[in-house]
Amino acid sequence: MKLRILGCSGGIGGALHTTSFLLDNDVLIDAGTGVGSLSFSEMLEIDHVFLTHSHLDHISSIPFLVDSVGYLRKLPLTIHAIPETIDALKKHIFNDVIWPDFSLIPSAGNPYMRYQQIEIGETRELDGRKITTIPANHTVPAVGYHLDSGQGSIAFSGDTTTNDAFWDAVNRISNLKHLIVETAFSNSELEIAKLSKHLCPSMLLEELKKFRKNIPVHITHLKPGEMSVIMQEIEQGTAGERPRMLTNGQVFEF
Repeated sequence: MKLRILGCSGGIGGALHTTSFLLDNDVLIDAGTGVGSLSFSEMLEIDHVFLTHSHLDHISSIPFLVDSVGYLRKLPLTIHAIPETIDALKKHIFNDVIWPDFSLIPSAGNPYMRYQQIEIGETRELDGRKITTIPANHTVPAVGYHLDSGQGSIAFSGDTTTNDAFWDAVNRISNLKHLIVETAFSNSELEIAKLSKHLCPSMLLEELKKFRKNIPVHITHLKPGEMSVIMQEIEQGTAGERPRMLTNGQVFEF
């Protein structure tokens, strides 16, 4: 399996794009503004989108993706998400006010897009690739993902704050090769981080004490303008191998 980082920022500006990862050539993990870096032919190959939650920075490209390539697809684009996220998409995005309801276009029997509910702890298998939801703790119902090729795994926290259930899940992954975890704010914004249920470096370092594996840790969702400060604060509190900042274009093979 190959995971390509299309966007991993907590905002936009210049080369910064919000969360979206491309698994092989046909699966998106979240669909933030990073999807816009794909070519038309690459977008046409995407068959599945797995969403962590309903916030705009993680779903913003779905309406444009479906509108751009839906009419050329043989099968509907499948949106995999927990029930609360699907409900939010139906009510607030694909509601024929903000955007057309592509689950009914051109017809209910032959739509451009379809929803498929997934529960926390559930595994979807796509051509031998296993994608499992893992717990997250955010201001809206949310999940992270465990991506397993059989040879190796990557775990992604999604947007989350302190969360014992997440660490319990990742510590049980026997073939884990990489961990991608969010840290959105600097320590000076501790209260905002708590209020918005994100992490800052001091919170992350406490969370990493629960992590029982010695593998690379990659930091995502840093707010623009604070990236260097956040990484400095993480590095100052870390002994041994330090977490690295996730970057656009980075590719993991596992």
